[in-house]
Amino acid sequence: MLNYILSRRYLVLNMFFFVFSILSHYCSSCPSLVSGIRAGKRNNGLEIFTRSFPCFKELRSIFYVDKVKIIPDNIYELLTPVALAHLIMGDGSAKQYSLKICTDSYTVPDIIRLMNVLIIRYELDCTLRFHTPTQPRIYIKEGSMPLLRQIVKPQMCPSMLYKIKL
Repeated sequence: MLNYILSRRYLVLNMFFFVFSILSHYCSSCPSLVSGIRAGKRNNGLEIFTRSFPCFKELRSIFYVDKVKIIPDNIYELLTPVALAHLIMGDGSAKQYSLKICTDSYTVPDIIRLMNVLIIRYELDCTLRFHTPTQPRIYIKEGSMPLLRQIVKPQMCPSMLYKIKL
């Protein structure tokens, strides 16, 4: 169990620095260690702060309305292969033959909007399933995995390739 925890932390840390290497020119300092208590348990982490740019505020306003995370109406234009790769690296979970995207915090209409892009733009066979009555998730079926790999592999952090079974 300890080996699993350590290897998982290594993968997450590797992805953190992968993302930081992309964003570093927007940052005024190096990542810093943070510590906090959540649900009575101490957690440690890393954080980065980007400089404040109007374009970041504009991006945030596209994906958050009244502090609620949404899938915007123009997601077809926004969900590039790079964005899809980051969605999978952050919220994807490898299943035996398929991929689950944890979209728990979105509404069903938002998830349907996202699924439509996966189906129409990327020609992926996917379905909506409920993990719990309030946690809808997207499942990309086994038959679409080779195409998905082809689309996102060049954009992914090497330590996250396990999510698409590579």
